[in-house]
Amino acid sequence: MKRVRKGFAKTRKLVEPPHLIAMQRHSYDRFLQMNVDPSQREDVGLQAIFSNIFPISDFNGLCTLEFVNYSFGEHKYTVSECIERGMTYEVPVKITVRLITFEIDEETGVQSVRDIKEQEVFLGSLPLMTDDGVFIINGTERVIVNQLQRSPGLFYTHDNGKSHAS
Repeated sequence: MKRVRKGFAKTRKLVEPPHLIAMQRHSYDRFLQMNVDPSQREDVGLQAIFSNIFPISDFNGLCTLEFVNYSFGEHKYTVSECIERGMTYEVPVKITVRLITFEIDEETGVQSVRDIKEQEVFLGSLPLMTDDGVFIINGTERVIVNQLQRSPGLFYTHDNGKSHAS
């Protein structure tokens, strides 16, 4: 009896495999809006967070701290250098804030601007996602995995015959 062998090695691709990390890259890029001019940023992601937190006022109403924009510095090391040195692949985040101080006229109670100062402040360092969709934290590649939350399903309650004749 002769065996029939089928070879599948030379089959052509019917469908291009999906780029699985594209969604995560797109989401992270949209969150940071790193390559968008600060005046053109949408109110999403980091921009939305700062817009919701600011302005901050003191309880006397004499000072107000307003958010102007945020910017990113340059990363110090490349991805491969961070892995070799056991460091985090990160970028410094700086925000520009405006401090407005007021003075209140004691006779009329009218509030007027006394001084306005604008300054760039270092906020912290933010890990950057590599082109492969991973973060380098202390020299180790870390991945964020999406997880679907299962729906608990239907809940049935008994209405003791109120909705039907029993």
